[in-house]
Amino acid sequence: MMQAIDFKRLDEPCAPPSAQMAERSVRIINHLRLVALQCRSAARVDLDQACALLLADPADAHMRHAETLMRGFRQAVSKRPVFYRPGTTELSFDEAWLGRLFEAAERQDDDSFRFLIQSRVPRWTQRNLAFLIRSISEQFHKI
Repeated sequence: MMQAIDFKRLDEPCAPPSAQMAERSVRIINHLRLVALQCRSAARVDLDQACALLLADPADAHMRHAETLMRGFRQAVSKRPVFYRPGTTELSFDEAWLGRLFEAAERQDDDSFRFLIQSRVPRWTQRNLAFLIRSISEQFHKI
């Protein structure tokens, strides 16, 4: 005797929704959204040169790291990134990916951090992007 496959009923308990991004990561993303708006008309930067300059002159680093990330992010991911307006509750793929990187940096989960960077960023710019993400994460940790 054959039995039909039964579909899940709506009144049955379901798995909880995936965990939301940590509040701290959302604050960082909103800050990056503001910086991205300010940098819209600015020239793009070479991440390698920009990071070398940041290491040479660490003054006002918290703002310069975020600006460098936003101006060079397209170089790191090769496709045009999508950032929503500040305060938007939805996250683009790029914002969610950055948020996961910030969370991995906060947890000091180097394996996840490395996996996320290597999954999307060319080898030649991975170190620079990791430097910027960790620097921004540290700056927000101090606030």
